[in-house]
Amino acid sequence: MGDGPYGRGGLRATASRRYSLLPLRIFLGVTFIYAGLDKLTDSQFMSASGTGSVGEMMRGVRDTSAIPALVDLALKNPEGFGYAIGFGEVAVGIGTLIGLLARLAALGGALISLSLWLTVSWSSDPYYYGNDLIYLMAWLPLVLAGAPFLSVDAALAARRRRTL
Repeated sequence: MGDGPYGRGGLRATASRRYSLLPLRIFLGVTFIYAGLDKLTDSQFMSASGTGSVGEMMRGVRDTSAIPALVDLALKNPEGFGYAIGFGEVAVGIGTLIGLLARLAALGGALISLSLWLTVSWSSDPYYYGNDLIYLMAWLPLVLAGAPFLSVDAALAARRRRTL
């Protein structure tokens, strides 16, 4: 096929490679910002006990989680755990969306998703009903590739190249 518009070096192939992870970045960034803000603004969720609280949720999954000790750790201070998850999700979402320290942000998202999968959604049956595993897998390409285009990281890298 050569180097025409449909060949290896063509415009379409370059654009496809360059921007292929952008929809995933936007989706995960917006979703994690929303999820974090939703938690942080819900006083009922940020309680140690009561219907809909992080404490009640953690007590409800303790005996079915893959790592009960992780749930026990969260139960030592449910409000603190809720705030840590909420602020973590917002930070990960912003970093991913604007592409600032994108690999680190994606690693943070993967670790949040992994911890939620091993605790909250571990007992989902069949396993693919638990969305935390899917989020974990969605983060992995961004951990590997980062945000090389349309990102703060790319702008900073270009600036460094110009000053050398």
